[in-house]
Amino acid sequence: MSKSYILSIDQGTSGTKAIIFDAFGKVIIKTTETLKSYYPTSSFVEQDPQEIYQSVVKAVKKCIGQFKEQFPGEENKIVSCGISNQRETFVIWDKNGQPLHNALVWQCKRSVEVCERLKESNLESAINLSTGLTIDPYFSATKVMWLNENNDKVKKAIDNGEAYFGTVDTWLLYKLTNGKSYKTDYTNASRTLFFNIYSLKWDESLLKTFGIEHINLPEVTFSSDYFGDSTFEGTFKKPLPITGIIGDSQAAFFGEECFTNGMAKATLGTGSSILWNAEKLSKQTENGMLTTIGWSVEGQINYALEGVIVSCGSTIEWLKNQLGVFTSYNDIEPMATSLKTNEGVYLIPAFSGMGAPYWQKDWKASIHGLTFGSTRAHLVRAALESIAFQIKDVIHSIEKETNSALKELKVNGGITANAFLMQFIADLLKTPITNMGITDVSAWGAALISGLGIKLWNDLEALPKLPSDMVKRYTPNLYNKQVHDSYVGWQTILDGKTT
Repeated sequence: MSKSYILSIDQGTSGTKAIIFDAFGKVIIKTTETLKSYYPTSSFVEQDPQEIYQSVVKAVKKCIGQFKEQFPGEENKIVSCGISNQRETFVIWDKNGQPLHNALVWQCKRSVEVCERLKESNLESAINLSTGLTIDPYFSATKVMWLNENNDKVKKAIDNGEAYFGTVDTWLLYKLTNGKSYKTDYTNASRTLFFNIYSLKWDESLLKTFGIEHINLPEVTFSSDYFGDSTFEGTFKKPLPITGIIGDSQAAFFGEECFTNGMAKATLGTGSSILWNAEKLSKQTENGMLTTIGWSVEGQINYALEGVIVSCGSTIEWLKNQLGVFTSYNDIEPMATSLKTNEGVYLIPAFSGMGAPYWQKDWKASIHGLTFGSTRAHLVRAALESIAFQIKDVIHSIEKETNSALKELKVNGGITANAFLMQFIADLLKTPITNMGITDVSAWGAALISGLGIKLWNDLEALPKLPSDMVKRYTPNLYNKQVHDSYVGWQTILDGKTT
C-alpha cells in the first residue's frame, strides 16, 4: 500500500482535536482547540454554533500547517476526512445558514418538564419501540420541543418550514461544504429521539406528536459514505472528501474493534458510554438500557445496547475545581491507594441526575459515611469507586437483558491511566479489562470509518491492527472480596434512594 493519511476530526464537548493518522493507526500530527460552554442558568448548557465550527477550522489549519512543515509535498497523500462528534448536542439554523439559537448541549436539563408531560401521556413505550431510547432531556427531541415552545424565532421558523435541525456533525458538514451537503449518519440520527432505528427513517408520527413535523431534517446514510468535499476554508488547495461521520462514543466502539457479541467498550470521559455489541436484539428492552445503532458501513447496520453514565470524569473535575481536594491529576492514584478500603465513604455522583440503569433525572449528588476521620483521600477514592460501581450497574443490567456474560471490556479515555481504578473495575466485573493504548480512540474510529468510505480498506477484515505492545491488560483478581463488599454498600445506598 502506498503511503496514505487520513484527517480525523474529533469534535467533543470540551474541545476539538484534529489528528492525522497514517494507514497503520500511527498518530502523525495532533492539534487541539478548546471550546467553551455557557450556562444561562444552573440547568441550562449551551455552546455557540460558530465557535464549534471555528474550533474545527482552527484545529485543522494548525494540524495541516504542522504536517506541511514535517512532510513537505505530501499533502496530496491525505486521502479523506472522518468526523466524530459529541452526540445529542444540536443546532437549529435558518434558510440562510444562520443559527436561530445557541447549540443545546447533551448535558442541558431545560426540558425536564417536557419529559414529564410526555411520560404522563403514556408515550414512553411507543418512543422506546421506535427509537430504542427512553424519554430523557439527554436526547435532542425534548429540547427541540422546549425551544419550539419558548422561543418565538425558532417557533416561527419551524412553523414556516424554514428551520433546519442538525446534530453537531450535520452542522459542521453544512458549514464545511458551504451549505451543499445536509446529511447525517445512522449513529447520530439514532440519538435524536425521533429516528426509527429499525425502519431507518425519521419517525413522522413522533415528529407530529412532538409538534415539530415541519422542521427540516438531514438525509441519513451509513457512517462510511461520501458526505461532501471541503477545503476547510482554504487549508487544502484541492477539496478533501469527507467519507466518514460517526458519533464519538460509537466511533470509540468501532475503533476498539467491538465486532462480536459480548464485546463491550467503556468510554470514560466527562460522562461515560458503555456500548455492548448485540447480535440478538429485542425491540423492547428492560433494565434501563438503550438500544442504539453502534456503527454502520455500506450494507451493514450494527446494533448495540448502551448504558449511559452521566457523571464520570466530571466528578473528578468537581473535586479538583470546585472543592480544591487536589491540585494535580497525578495526585489521585496515590491518594486513593493510601487507603486499604473506602472505610464506608461513598459518593453518589448525581450532579445532573443518574443515567442507566436508574434514569433518575431529579436525584442530587450526595456523600455518605463521613466521620471526623474522613480526609481528602476518602473523597478521591469514593469518586473513583463511583465510576466503577456505575459501570458494574450497567454491565449487570445488560447481562440480564441479553442472558449472556461479558467477554471483555475495552476502555478508553484519559482516566484509564489510573491503574487503581482499572484494576478495581476488573476485580469488580471479574472480567479482563483492555486498554488498546491509543489515547484518541474516537478519532481513530472515525479514521477507520472514513478509510472504509474512501475504499482505502475494502472490509472489516482488512482494517489495520494496532501494535500489541501498545495494549495494557488488567487481569481480575477473582478473590478480591473487599471490592465486592464495597459494591454491596453502594447498592444499599441506591436502594434507599429508590424507595
